[in-house]
Amino acid sequence: MIHPLSDVKSTNIGDGTNIWQFCVVLPRAQIGNNCNLCANVFVENDVIIGNNVTIKSGVQLWDGLTIEDDVFIGPNVTFTNDLIPRSKNKNYKLLHTRIKKGASIGANATIIGGIVIGQYSLIGAGSLVTKNVQSNTVWYGNPAEIKGYITNNGIILDFDMKDKEGKLRELTD
Repeated sequence: MIHPLSDVKSTNIGDGTNIWQFCVVLPRAQIGNNCNLCANVFVENDVIIGNNVTIKSGVQLWDGLTIEDDVFIGPNVTFTNDLIPRSKNKNYKLLHTRIKKGASIGANATIIGGIVIGQYSLIGAGSLVTKNVQSNTVWYGNPAEIKGYITNNGIILDFDMKDKEGKLRELTD
């Protein structure tokens, strides 16, 4: 379903994907199956979005961004793709960013270009992420730092791999 108040130029959109009002999707963007792009999402040309991805309102996805399957991106998350931005700079260096399978990024986080957010990791709301994030880790702060671990099913663990009840867990739990 593409809302009639959106401007979607891409024809590379998977089955079951919903694109809500006031979204803009440029012609070469690729969007997988069963995704949900909430209101006011912008998707540039050199963007790949996997399957079962949720992108909440107010997010802009710039060239060089790849989002793998089952990713959650909270409202107003900011992505960058140039470390030294200048107006009308035709020679800028495009940075490629990858958000790996199952990762979740909280509202208003900023993701600096050129990094990898690992599988099933969790980025806390309002965080500034300036370096690669390992799989199954929890990061938050400004700048974001590792604060613990998280299982594939979303159970937060401390550095000793214990949940809030003190039970030792595996990352696959």
